Amino acid sequence: MSEIITPALVSLDESLGTDKRAVIDALAARVAAAGRATDAAALAADAWKREQTDETGLPGGIAIPHAKSAAVREATLAFARLKPGIDFGADDGPADLVFLIAAPDTAAEEHLAVLSQLARSFMREDFTAGLRAAATPEEVVALVTSAVSGTGSPAAAPATATADSAHLIDGRPARIVAVTACATGIAHTFMAADALTAQGGKDGVDLIVEPQGSSGYKALDPKIIEAADAVIFAVDVDVREPQRFAGKPVVRASVKRGIEAPAQLVAEAIAAAKNPNATRVSGSAAAASTSTSGAGESYGASIKRALLTGVSYMIPFVAGGGLLIALGFLLGGYTIAFDADKILGASTLWNLGDTSLIVYLGAVLFKIGALSFGFLVPALAGYIAYGMADRPGIAPGFVAGAVAGFMGAGFLGGIVGGLLAGVAARWLNGLDVPRWLRGLMPVVIIPLLGSIFASGLMLLVLGGPIAWLTKALNDWLSGLTGAGVIILGIILGLMMCFDLGGPVNKVAYAFATGNLAAGIAGDERYLQIMAAVMAAGMVPPLAMALASTVIDRKLFTEPERENGKAAWLLGAAFISEGAIPFAAADIFRVIPSMMLGGAVTGALSMAFAVTSKAPHGGVFVFFAIDNFWLWLVAIAAGTVVAAFSVVALKRFARRGSAVDEGISGAAAVSPEAVSA
Repeated sequence: MSEIITPALVSLDESLGTDKRAVIDALAARVAAAGRATDAAALAADAWKREQTDETGLPGGIAIPHAKSAAVREATLAFARLKPGIDFGADDGPADLVFLIAAPDTAAEEHLAVLSQLARSFMREDFTAGLRAAATPEEVVALVTSAVSGTGSPAAAPATATADSAHLIDGRPARIVAVTACATGIAHTFMAADALTAQGGKDGVDLIVEPQGSSGYKALDPKIIEAADAVIFAVDVDVREPQRFAGKPVVRASVKRGIEAPAQLVAEAIAAAKNPNATRVSGSAAAASTSTSGAGESYGASIKRALLTGVSYMIPFVAGGGLLIALGFLLGGYTIAFDADKILGASTLWNLGDTSLIVYLGAVLFKIGALSFGFLVPALAGYIAYGMADRPGIAPGFVAGAVAGFMGAGFLGGIVGGLLAGVAARWLNGLDVPRWLRGLMPVVIIPLLGSIFASGLMLLVLGGPIAWLTKALNDWLSGLTGAGVIILGIILGLMMCFDLGGPVNKVAYAFATGNLAAGIAGDERYLQIMAAVMAAGMVPPLAMALASTVIDRKLFTEPERENGKAAWLLGAAFISEGAIPFAAADIFRVIPSMMLGGAVTGALSMAFAVTSKAPHGGVFVFFAIDNFWLWLVAIAAGTVVAAFSVVALKRFARRGSAVDEGISGAAAVSPEAVSA
C-alpha cells in the first residue's frame, strides 16, 4: 500500500472545474498521466457511473468518488483539496477534500479494504485537519499512506464532531462485525457483504464483514472481533465457527435483508450494543451455534435454516459429481454407466488392453462422479444435523443418511434422518453433565447415542414407510404422460422463479438434484426434471436483461440497465440471483412476470422431453443436455414472455407514490450500487 498515492496524484487548492463531474475527470486524468490507468476517459466514466448510482459525499466536507475499472492497472488514490468546495451530495454541504479511489476491476477485496480504511480515517479530526493544513503534496502522501496502511495514531480524537450521534457508542463510532452467507455462497453472500460494508462507510461506523462463500472465507482477526460492540449475522445457513463471537450482542437476519436493508441492520446492531439485555452469542462452540440458530427465532425458522444448511453443503457433491458423470458420458458413451466397473477392474493407464484411452478416461471420470454422488444423501442428512446442533450433529447425521440410502428412502429419508439426528444431538448437547464427562460428550457420547436414536428409528420404524413413499413418488413420476408431465414442469418453473434462490427455489432444486442419481441410473424422467429446473432458473436474469437492455430501457434506472448487462451472463450460467436487484426494487411486478416465464419454460422443457445429466452450469454444460436446441427454445420462450410481461406491468400497472419512492432505496443495493 506504500505506493498507492504519490505527490503527482495530489492537487492542492487548484480549480478543477465547477461541478463534481469535472473534478472526477481531472483526477482520472492524473491517474492516467501517472501511468496507473490505460484510459482516463474510461476510468472517469466508471467513476461517474458509480457516482450516479449513489453520491459519494460524506459528512465533514469529504467526498470519495470511486470505481473498479478495467482501465486501472494498480490500486490508486488521487486527492484534490478544492477551493471553493464542490457539491458531492452530502447533507452538510460541499466537499473540499476529494479522493478518487481507482482499483482494477479484479481487485474487489483490495478496493473494499482501501475504502474501509479511508472511511475510518475520515472520522478522525486530526486526519482531516492535517489534509486541510498540508502545505505540500508530500505531506498529503505521508498522511494518506499512514491512514490506508493502518499505522496512523491510535490516540486520534474520536469522530464526535462528524459522525451522527445515533452511530456513536461511548463518544466514538460504533464497531460492528458482520457475517454473510447464503445457501449456495455464490451471489447473495457477497452482495450482502458489499451492501453492509458500503452502509458502514456511509454511517461512519467501523464495520467489517466476513463473507462466508462457497470457496471458503478469510476469518476476521480475533482482535477485531474482541473490540466489536455487536455482530450482525445476515445468513441463510449456519455461521462457521460461531464460537469466535461468543458474548457479543447479536442481530440475526436473512442474507436477503442484508442486501435490501443494510441501514436498518446497522441501526439494530448499534441498539443491541447499547442494550444490556440484548441477545448474545453463547459462550461455547456448540451452544454458540445454538444461539445463532435458535434464540430469537421460531422452531420452524430453525428447521428451515437447518434444511438450507444441508442443501448448501450437499450442492458441491451434486454439482461436482454430476459434471464428472456428464464428462464420463461425453468420453465413454452412455454405456459407461454399466461398463465402468468392468473397465476399471480390467485396465490401467499403463495397460489398457482392448479399451481405448478415451473410453478409459471416461470410465475414470464416471466412477469419480458416481462415488461423489454416493455422498449426496449422507451429506444432506449430516449437515442438516450440523445446522441444528453444530459439530456434534455431523456423525449421527451422516450415519442416518447412510441408513436412509441403505433402506431406499433416498432424498426424503435423508431429510428425516438429518432432522432426527439434529434433534437428538442438540438435546444431548444441552444436558447438564459433570465436568469430567463434558470432554467426551461431543466426540463419543453424542455420536453414539445420537446415531442409535436417529438411525435406530430409521431402521426400525420410519425407513420402511419413507422408502414406500419414495417408491410411490417414483412410480407416479414414471406414469406421468402428456398433460401430467407439462403440469409438473409448470409447478417446477413457478417454484424456481418464486423467490430467486430462496427456500422455495431451493426445494425445487433439491428435489431435482436429489433424484439425479436415479436419472443417471436409467430413469430419464428425473433427467427431464433436472433440465426443466435448470432452464426455469435461468429465465429471471435473462428476462430482466432482455427487458432492461433491449425492449424498453427507459423503464429502468441507470443502475438497473447496468445490472441488466451483467444479468445476461448470470442467466446463461444458471445463477437466478442475477434478477434479485430488479425484484428488490419492484417485487410485485417483477416476481409474477418471472413466475409466468418460468412456468412456460418448465412446461416446454418437459414437453420436449429434454434431459440434463448436469445439475448446474446453464448453457456451459451443453454436452450434458440432450435435445439442447429444444432446451434453448424453451428458455427463449420463457424469457420473452417474462420480459414482455414485466415491461407491460411497468407501463400499465401503476403503484402508489409511497411504493414508488421505495424503489430508489431498493435499487441502491443492486450489485453495481454495492460494488464499493
